[in-house]
Amino acid sequence: MKPPEKLREDEKLRPLIEEHGELELEASENPFERMVTSIVNQQLSTQSAEAIRSRLFDNFEISPEALLDADKEELADVGLSRQKIDYIRSAARHFIEDDLSVEKFSNMSDEEVIDELTDIHGVGDWTAKMFMISVLAREDVFPVEDLGIRRAMEEVYGLESRGEMREKAEDWRPYRGLASRYLWRAVD
Repeated sequence: MKPPEKLREDEKLRPLIEEHGELELEASENPFERMVTSIVNQQLSTQSAEAIRSRLFDNFEISPEALLDADKEELADVGLSRQKIDYIRSAARHFIEDDLSVEKFSNMSDEEVIDELTDIHGVGDWTAKMFMISVLAREDVFPVEDLGIRRAMEEVYGLESRGEMREKAEDWRPYRGLASRYLWRAVD
């Protein structure tokens, strides 16, 4: 899909679009895996998160049932903190008990999705927004809580406050999620 004209009209976003070509938001086939990935990524550098995620995915089946049954010491051995083990297990319970499938969220507003997901211990707005972009492929989500987004907004637009960043992102509505993909590329 060709990037929307609204994004190509942005003088600072256009070079990123030209450099990186067509990017799309694709719904994930495994929402639980994406949730676990987001939890692992919380407040870690990209390299640290990748190393832990790789060890976790290499050594464990990534399903709610398997991670609830997994030995906590073995989970800690791959680099997960006790807190993140608790968060992942809380997410696993919610996925089992509340059927957190793509279909469940399909008729919910963004606010309703955030409310549902932030009921999970350890899931805040950032994780919920990452879920909406990477699992639900929602096009109009702007994750200003994300460090990569903020760095890109500083680098590309010279903006420093989250308020200024949100205001700028309004120009991209209803494609803020897609614009975010290009911004991430600016700092990758």
